[in-house]
Order: sequence, then structure tokens, then C-alpha cells
Amino acid sequence: MRVLIVGSGGREHAIAWKLGQSTRVSHIFCAPGNGGIEEVGECVDISEHDIDKLIHFAKKKKIDLTVIGPEVPLLNGICDRFEAEGLKVFGPSKLAARIEGSKRYAKELMHKYQVPTAAYQVFTEADEAKEYVLKQGAPIVIKADGLAAGKGVVVAQTPDEALKAIQDIMEKKAFGKAGHEVVIEQFLTGEEVSLMAFVDGKTFIPMVEVQDHKPVYDDNKGPNTGGMGTYSPVPQIKQNIIEEAINTILKPIVEGMNAEGIHYKGVLYAGLMITEEGPKVIEFNARFGDPETQVVLPRLSTDLLEILLAVVNGSLDGVQIEWRDAAAVCVVMTVEGYPASYPTGIPIHSIPVLTKNQIVFHAGTRRNEQDQMVTTGGRVLGVTGIGDTLTHAREKAYCILEQITFKGCHYRKDIAGQAIATKNDFV
Repeated sequence: MRVLIVGSGGREHAIAWKLGQSTRVSHIFCAPGNGGIEEVGECVDISEHDIDKLIHFAKKKKIDLTVIGPEVPLLNGICDRFEAEGLKVFGPSKLAARIEGSKRYAKELMHKYQVPTAAYQVFTEADEAKEYVLKQGAPIVIKADGLAAGKGVVVAQTPDEALKAIQDIMEKKAFGKAGHEVVIEQFLTGEEVSLMAFVDGKTFIPMVEVQDHKPVYDDNKGPNTGGMGTYSPVPQIKQNIIEEAINTILKPIVEGMNAEGIHYKGVLYAGLMITEEGPKVIEFNARFGDPETQVVLPRLSTDLLEILLAVVNGSLDGVQIEWRDAAAVCVVMTVEGYPASYPTGIPIHSIPVLTKNQIVFHAGTRRNEQDQMVTTGGRVLGVTGIGDTLTHAREKAYCILEQITFKGCHYRKDIAGQAIATKNDFV
């Protein structure tokens, strides 16, 4: 089969890498792809936002399945357009993807179907939002309603921080139209965990759990990013808690969307906080997480193509998904300045080739005219180590990180450190 992957980040590299292991996949294309994806497939110079050109390419190259990686094309209705042209595509419809595209919509859906989440209020006027914050106090969470590339959330520790966040989002338009409304939430305490699931419209099958590290610096300091590193499994979260999240969050939200006439197909991502009252939703995403995918897919034993086709065809109930009894740790390398403004075109040196248990997933790279790998984004590489335990997986990841250099490179030194310190079974 001929597969087209839409996107250019580490998530798309991980999907291409995993699909490349399927005996049924004959050729992988990626639009637009990156410097690392070139090693496992053919990159095509078409923007992920140019739906017309993508459809034309899929028809011309007789693509059997298109996999959509990033969220913006989903919110722009790329899956609806592909299906209307008779093309098989993996990803939710524009209406279904709204669960990520509007935090207000997601909150209202959760409230309607009794899915546990933080208490909240929605505001369209900055002055009213500021007044609410002053009454509630801090810590408190301020979220731009729309898409903001993972950066539209501020966990304010003081009222002044919250007021500044409202000013930046609503008045200074730091995230454009995404900040027309803000959702202000109760601050939740506990352990964060990400739980993704394959969904075919009626059946859902959860993946293995993951923990992400959002702040840019060690000890969870600094501004939030799109993700600085992940690990799986998450030994400090007991399996009965994961089962509770499946039954109280994934099941009712999938059934609720069906009741709304929305037959969700693709990956549903639930970002959770494990509180003293049980699991609660922080956010929903409508696609594979990034960098969560970089530790989940290396643990997947089942042919990914088989799963994706079952989702598209509505036959997921006939698939048995199996996982490796292994641990995976991914550490993200960024350029200096990220998540704020940053330079591009920086040469990258000494990138090792992909191996079975030490994988370098490219996120923001390309080859320049001199055939040298250079940076194109804030998050540049995701280095994944796989081992029998989290300790071994972490050692393999950091061993590779020490070999890679580029000017101003930065990465956290504590990915999976807390989990290993708990001395649980899988460390």
C-alpha cells in the first residue's frame, strides 16, 4: 500500500518510522516532511495546509491511505474533503476535531455528559475575566479558547500573572483569533498523565499511558511548551486509576459525541490530572500527541497500518492491539529562545542513525543546499531510548543526546527522573 502522511514534525516522523515496519506498506510519502523523514520515506514539497494540492497529489500517486498528523488541517476540514473525493483518510472530521479546536466546546461537552474536569468559566470580555480572577485568587489557569500551538495555557501562580495572561491573550492578541474567548479554570493538583485511544466511530481502544513534561526548564520551571519530553509507562499511576479514566472519561465522551451525531474516527487524546477525587480532564486533542507518539509507537507490537485501516473502515472491534513489555523515554532538543522567538538554519552535528532501541525523531529539520542538516523550528529533535526499564530507556536516550550538537541547543535533564525516583516496579 502507498501511504501519505501529512505534517512535518516529530510525531509524523514516528508515524512514518512505524508504518515503515509494516510488510504491507510499499511506499511512504510525507507532505511536507522533514530532514529525518527523508530516511524512511519520500518528502513532498506541499504544505500541510494546502488541501487542494494534497488531494491532487493523493489521486495522482494513487495513495491508498492518508494519515493526518497536525491539528490545524483537521480543524480546516481536510478529512471531510478527502472523504468527499473518495480517498481513505485517517483522522476526525472538522466537526469532531472541534473537541480540540475550542476549549469552550470541549468543556460544554464534558459538562453535558458528566465527564470529570476542572470547574470553569468562559469570558469574551477582558474586564470581566480580570474581575473574575481577582475574586477567585490564585493559582488559577487561563486558556485561550482556540488553537495556540500548545502555548495558549498559563498556569498563573499569582493574580498578577493571571491578569497579565488575560491582557496578553485577549487585549494584545498574542494568539490571534484563538484568544477571542478565554476559559478560566480551577487549578488542579496531582499527577498528569496522557491517555490516547484509537476510535472508529463506535469502538475505542486505549493506548499505553504517557507522561509529558511541558515547562521548558528542569523541575517544571519556565513557560509551557509543546512538550519537552515524555515517558511510558507511568509507574506512579496505578492501573486501576487508568481503568477509571477509561470508564469515566473516554467511554462517556465517545458515547456522548455519538449521541450528538458525531462519529469520531481517529486518535482521541485525553490530557488528564490524577487528583485526590480521581482522574479529571485538562484537555482533549483530536490527534496523536507530540511528543507522546515518540514513546507510544515504539512500544506498539501490532502492525500500525492494520490499526489505522480498521479505524477508517469502522472495524476496530476485530483488531487485537498488543504492546511491548518495555519502557520508552523521549527527550526533546530545542533551539535557544524556544518557546519564544528563536533562530533557524543552525547546522546540526553528529546525528546518529536510527536503531531498534535508540531512535532520533526529527521535528524541526531540513537539508540545506550543502546537504547539511539544519534547524527549521523550535523543537528540533526527539531522542527516544527503549529499554527493559525506565532507567535503562532513559540512559539510552541521554547517551545519544550527548553526541548531538548544535549552537544554543537545550534539553531538560530530568525527563522521567521523578518516576524513576519513586522506585516502583518498572524503573
